[in-house]
Amino acid sequence: MKNLKLIALLVIPVIFSTSCSNDDAPVNEEEVITTVTTTLVGGGQTITLTSRDLDGDGPNAPVITVSENLTAGTTYTGSTTFLNELESPAEDITVEVEEEGADHQVFYQLPSSIGTVTYTDTDANGRPIGLNFTLVAGTSGSTGTLTVTLRHLPNKTASGVSGGDITNAGGNTDAAVSFSVAVN
Repeated sequence: MKNLKLIALLVIPVIFSTSCSNDDAPVNEEEVITTVTTTLVGGGQTITLTSRDLDGDGPNAPVITVSENLTAGTTYTGSTTFLNELESPAEDITVEVEEEGADHQVFYQLPSSIGTVTYTDTDANGRPIGLNFTLVAGTSGSTGTLTVTLRHLPNKTASGVSGGDITNAGGNTDAAVSFSVAVN
């Protein structure tokens, strides 16, 4: 019986020491994104599309706003930002997305009647990041949804991904927001 107690006293600390994590190992924690803002500037307009979800995964739905409608045929210079407004001051996740551009891509999904998007920024490998883009507004009278999706570790060499097709991108979704938009 004494031997069993002695063995237990020796084995238990070994088990605990091997089950603890190595604090020196790098951890890439998933960022919290509460606010996604897409800004479109063109034709004398500044259109702001914002999704703000200040309770994160809480019970309240995000507050989604679109400041005004697109104008048919207008070319807009666009940019998207990502914030964590649970921090004070708010943490600008956009900086991390840009710095780790090879590991991120923003996708813009919309019907062609609403418009077409072209990337204007690239990562160190010459592949799109998608924080900056142009949008050419489509047909007057069109309505639909513009979905903005931030992917982490997408396969940027997969078919269509560099052109903004999310279908083969893979990776993990860090944020996805859908805006109801209209073209005048």
